[in-house]
Parts: sequence; structure tokens; C-alpha cells
Amino acid sequence: MKRGLVVQKFGGSSVANVQRIQNVAKRVAGYRKKGYDLVVVVSALGDTTDELIALSERINKNPSEREMDMLLSTGEQASSALLAMAIHKLGYDAISLTGAQVGIITDMQHTKAKIVNISADKIKEELKNGKIVIVAGFQGMTPNHDITTLGRGGSDLTAVALAKTLNADICEIYTDVNGVYTADPRIEPKAKKLSSITFDEMLEMASLGAQVMQSRSIEVAKKFNVTIHVRSSFNKKPGTIICKEVKRMEEFVISGVTLNKNEAKITICNVPDKPGLAAKIFKEVSGGGINVDMIVQNVSHTRQTDISFTVNRSQAVKAVRLTKKIAQKVGAGLVLKDEDIARISIVGVGMKSHPGVAARMFEALAKHGINIEMISTSDISISCIIKKRFGEKAVRALHSKFGLS
Repeated sequence: MKRGLVVQKFGGSSVANVQRIQNVAKRVAGYRKKGYDLVVVVSALGDTTDELIALSERINKNPSEREMDMLLSTGEQASSALLAMAIHKLGYDAISLTGAQVGIITDMQHTKAKIVNISADKIKEELKNGKIVIVAGFQGMTPNHDITTLGRGGSDLTAVALAKTLNADICEIYTDVNGVYTADPRIEPKAKKLSSITFDEMLEMASLGAQVMQSRSIEVAKKFNVTIHVRSSFNKKPGTIICKEVKRMEEFVISGVTLNKNEAKITICNVPDKPGLAAKIFKEVSGGGINVDMIVQNVSHTRQTDISFTVNRSQAVKAVRLTKKIAQKVGAGLVLKDEDIARISIVGVGMKSHPGVAARMFEALAKHGINIEMISTSDISISCIIKKRFGEKAVRALHSKFGLS
């Protein structure tokens, strides 16, 4: 008798070589022995995606986004087929399927498509036939049958979306760490694993640079209340549960510190101080599919002002091109780009009811000689832009300041 449906996702490090693929197959087979139906989502092997990107750059520095999706989607297709073969060798029936084959329909935005609908009829049919279904993550298909990808980390989104569509009992995300930590353990060895964390906190941490999960996958999990278990693919220890609410002691303030070095700051100098110009600038930038994060506009004592904003570093060149175009139209000055920055953030639901958190953060950074260039806040986070070389020092300083060790 079946004991329910489990959706599992294995990241690139979990399937990086033959031995690791075989280990994943054994883990999947272990669940099958217990009677579970299984849908397994896989990422590309190891650094395959980065290698494909590097290969494309050798051919064309500015490739078509459609062709990039065609290229990058092959990584997950290879790992899903190899895992199915490994499971066959263990004596279990499995089938590998692409995102298109399982009915993941997306919009037309290549390289960072959004899921519009999932039919999942093919998955349900194969589960009914007693098969373990292996799905190539990170990909889907437009209504016009073009292959799309869901952005970096998109396999997380595939898994969460399938868990919702199939009404799975649990969505397990397997990675190379034991769960979600108070900071990156590679930067702060004293970081501790959280047994549980709320959707809101995890979404904030993911969007601010924590690389455990893709932020869009957490948005979907929060929207449809899909409980996630983040755990290691290299041991059987419990990981971190991401869910709607977490019971904690009242004195809890900060749940984690994140660092994001993959940012760029763009500054438009000498913008005429007139109503509506900021709207024109950011309408042009957003029209190019670029997500703007932090924004600072200097107080004008003349008739001109400077506007600075941050974007993902991968979009910096495109953002500069669009910004120069609109700057010329509105009569602004130079457009400057700075990639020597990092964003340091603290996250925690407790800060909503604890005054002085920002002051403690700024005090800790100042004590270690770290200058702040930009600041942004939300109900459960505070972020600062600093020079990239101070990133690791800032993580350790804040981790210690808020007693997370």
C-alpha cells in the first residue's frame, strides 16, 4: 500500500559524478522500498551549466536568449536520464522526462521564464503505472513550443511547483549542506543550522543572497503553503523545515546573516530635479526585464541630483545600456557602474518588535572599519551595500554581534 507522494529535488553537487548519481539512486530506491510514490527533480551535473555558458561565450558574446535556453536545458536532461539509468540498475522502474513533457507551460520570457500552468498528466500516468518519475528541472515550454528556462536555481522552482500541483505530502530539497544556517558556514565556521524557519524569513534570505534556495521557489511555497525540507544528500540527518509559522522564544531577534557579491551599483549623475524623471528612468530599465533592487536618490540642493540603484551583476551591462539611453533623453550626466560591491544583510522576524537593531548593525560594521554606501530596510531585514573586500569580515562581525554563534 502506498504511503503518499514525495517530491525530491537534487542539486548539481548531489549529481556531480557517477558515484553521486548512484548514491542518489540508492536514496530514491530507499523511499520506494517504504512504499512512497516519487517524483524526483534534478539539476545539471556539477558545473555543467557554467561550462555551457562559457562555451556559448566562446561562440558569441551576445547570444540569443532563445538559443541559450535550448543550450542550457540540455544539462538537466542529461542528469535526469543518467539517474533513471542508475535506478533501473537497482531493479526499480523509472522514467526521465523533460519539463515540456510533463506539461510545464511558461510565459515567453527566455532565460527567466515564469510558470503559467502545469498539467502534470504525464507524471500522474507514469506514477499510476508504478514508475519513479525523474523530471529535468529548471525548464519548461512556451505555448508556442519553445523551450524556456526558469533562471538560476530554477530546479527548486520546478520541485515546489510540482509538489503543489501533485498535492505532495512533502517537498524535499537535497543540497551539499545539512540545511539552512545562520550564515554561510564556509565564511563563518560558527554558523549553526536552523531546525525551522518561516517562509518570510527564507524568502528574505534567499532574495538577499543566501544560496540554499531560489527565492522564486519560496514565493510559490509561501503562496500555496508547500512545506519544504532542506537537507543534505550526503547523510540522513534532519535538515531545516521551511513552513508558514515557527514557534520560537520571544527574545529571538535575528535568524541569519547573508552576503551577496553578485551585485552591481549604477549611478546616474546630474539628473534634472524634476517630477517624473525617476519614473521615466526606471520604466526604461524595467522594460528591459531588469530587476532593480536598492535605490538611493541624493537630496538636491541645486537643480540636479544623483540616482544610484543596484541590479544583479549579470544584468549590469544591459542596465547601463538602457540607463545611458534614458539619461541622454532626460538631459542627465554620466552613467557610472561599480561592480566592486557586496550586499550584507541581517534577517529575522523578531526585529519588528525590537528597537535598535539597525543601530547595532551599523555599530558592528563601523567597529570593523566597514563603510556603508547604501541602506535598505523591510519589516524583517536590513541591508547595506559595502565594498566587496569587506564582505566576509562583515558576515563574521554581524554573526557575533547578534549572538548567532
